[in-house]
Amino acid sequence: MSDELLINVTPRETRVALVENGVLQELYLERASCQGLVGNIYKGRVCRVLPGMQAAFVEIGLERAAFLHASDICLLETEGLPPKERCNDAIQDLVREGQDILVQVIKDPLGTKGARLTTQVSIPSRYLVFMPRCETVGISQKIEGEEERQRLKALMSTFMETHECGGYIARTAAEGVSQEMLEAEMSFLCRLWKSIQERAASAPPRSMVHEDLRLVPRSLRDLVGPDLEKVRVDSRETYNRALEFSRKFIPEVAERLEYYPGERPIFDLYNIEDELDKALQRKVQLKSGGHLVFDQTEAMTTIDVNTGAFVGHRTLEETIFKTNLEATQAIARQLRLRNLGGIIIIDFIDMTEEDHKRQVLQALERYLEKDHARSHVSDVSALGLVQMTRKRTRESLEHLLCEACPTCGGRGSVKTAETVCYEIFREILREARQYDAQSLLVLCSQEVVDRLLDEESTSLAELEEFIGKPIKLQVEQLYTQEQYDVVLM
Repeated sequence: MSDELLINVTPRETRVALVENGVLQELYLERASCQGLVGNIYKGRVCRVLPGMQAAFVEIGLERAAFLHASDICLLETEGLPPKERCNDAIQDLVREGQDILVQVIKDPLGTKGARLTTQVSIPSRYLVFMPRCETVGISQKIEGEEERQRLKALMSTFMETHECGGYIARTAAEGVSQEMLEAEMSFLCRLWKSIQERAASAPPRSMVHEDLRLVPRSLRDLVGPDLEKVRVDSRETYNRALEFSRKFIPEVAERLEYYPGERPIFDLYNIEDELDKALQRKVQLKSGGHLVFDQTEAMTTIDVNTGAFVGHRTLEETIFKTNLEATQAIARQLRLRNLGGIIIIDFIDMTEEDHKRQVLQALERYLEKDHARSHVSDVSALGLVQMTRKRTRESLEHLLCEACPTCGGRGSVKTAETVCYEIFREILREARQYDAQSLLVLCSQEVVDRLLDEESTSLAELEEFIGKPIKLQVEQLYTQEQYDVVLM
């Protein structure tokens, strides 16, 4: 089987699923109420400069001010001065409060954090990434042929000498593309940048001057490669717009577009809904019987590998090695599917042979090669852990689709009924000593009442005798197991 892109459209939500060999690998989501900001260019206004953090907060018209670090202000146009290398300058020498500045979003707001900004604007197209504020030439590392790399480099350098409007990076899709097509795209990007500059000059502060493509055309631009056989869309209107966009900008993709009119939901054809439900679970089962456990926290994500029901056939070391090897493929897929980013710690089952450790690391790196997000994997640490980082530009799947449990507040656990009973006993003693009342009424959940009347009935009777007042119990159906109230009667 080959790779496919499935586009599911509903009035308020659009989902794009990348399927490789019949297996869901990545999911992109865009809702009418919350659209991504990465790639958008704004005319911002600096509202705070923080020398201690070497950063500034910039208002761009969002609910929260966006974050601009000094390292992201390498090239900055200041009043009357040409762009200049400013990487080593202090933040207070680069920007000042009240200054208007052209910035681009490089990371969506995540949790309580605002968007991350850069002044190093980059505008992607089908074959190239245009960087108007620098004069470098770059080639995608995935283009391996030295002759092709030199051809692309010479072509871009010649164009830059005659047009003098910025630098370019050749994307993987540029491999083998004719000179005429690349030059046409470079000219288009130059014209686009000039129009952005004109809009920025007249736009008010805190306003957007350029919006990146929405999810469907952006997916066609970034996700459709030579291995992708077809793009299936279940909305006639979206299909027509995608077809028009493809014919105009990426004609080789137009012939792979296909409208899906079936009554059965397109995601059900590939069991995608079930896969999404599994991607929100902590535990991921491996075919051998082993399993992975994912724990996503504010600081990092941890992945624990366990043999589970897999007992192997030969030695313990061989069983461990096979489980770890199988886990590498599942981990690489889950990182893409769950869109986990930042620091990731993988606790593989301890291996004694150095050759096995090396093979497991190589397998993990090999499976991560198809990932669109950049990652870096370190060696196995002294504690047997593998540390890696994965670039994070948008919210993880869990943060997009879920919210903290209202019962436990995101802890993942609640106090036992026994614990709550003892808390109630302490609260009764406190209330009885402080206030003069005829009796006390305890309001709590059904589980807690059941325990008070059964296992803790003796303790409750002893407490009544000790305080010299009757204690009544009342079930509150809306209370969680941890909630209770002690009322004076």
